[in-house]
Amino acid sequence: MPTVILVRHGRSTANATGVLAGRLPGVHLDDAGVQQAVAVGERLAGVRLAAAVTSPLERCRETAREITARQAAALRAGTDKQLSECDYGEWQGRALKDLAREKLWKTVQAQPSAATFPGGESMRAMQDRAVASVRRHDARVAAEHGPDAVWLAVSHGDVIKSILADALGTHLDLFQRIHVDPASVSIVRYTESRPFVIGTNTHAGDLAWLTPPRKKARGRRRTDAEVGGGAGPQTGTP
Repeated sequence: MPTVILVRHGRSTANATGVLAGRLPGVHLDDAGVQQAVAVGERLAGVRLAAAVTSPLERCRETAREITARQAAALRAGTDKQLSECDYGEWQGRALKDLAREKLWKTVQAQPSAATFPGGESMRAMQDRAVASVRRHDARVAAEHGPDAVWLAVSHGDVIKSILADALGTHLDLFQRIHVDPASVSIVRYTESRPFVIGTNTHAGDLAWLTPPRKKARGRRRTDAEVGGGAGPQTGTP
């Protein structure tokens, strides 16, 4: 199956002021966030992205735009509301320092699978729809571009953390152990046997090695884990 590059949006105006933006409209990247998005685009410029999908919220679309603009071939990101931010309901728009005093805060930290935001959705529902979305897009990319394709999904911190937890086989109650910074890159490859988590929360480095050589080596595509760790990715000009 293909490889998905999960990118969290760059720093937003809400991130910079300690506000939980949620799904509120009009939350854009700040100046630092734009610079971060540009840097991610440069990291991915050498990767032949077969497709791109983004949360419909402005900060994600702005991040996706900076990435796709640096692709050698024209690429436009589609939107998928299933990759949107968690619906924090009555929590959105409030300062994080105030939310930390709420009783639900402790549940979100220690047992997120039991957390449902007032007037919003549960963290379990967030994970279920996000994972289903990524799996659906991954299957579509495989059907249209082949099993070696690489594609992009731009989303939000908690959403990406929940996708990574699923790929790692980690219970949602432990997903707070995963860290996903603004404009960070995480990488998952889904196969018939299991997902492989290639990277999490990375901030630097050329990622052109993710693009497979145009000339495919003969033989069956490996879907098993390499005992001993393997030789790593092939480097060089794809």
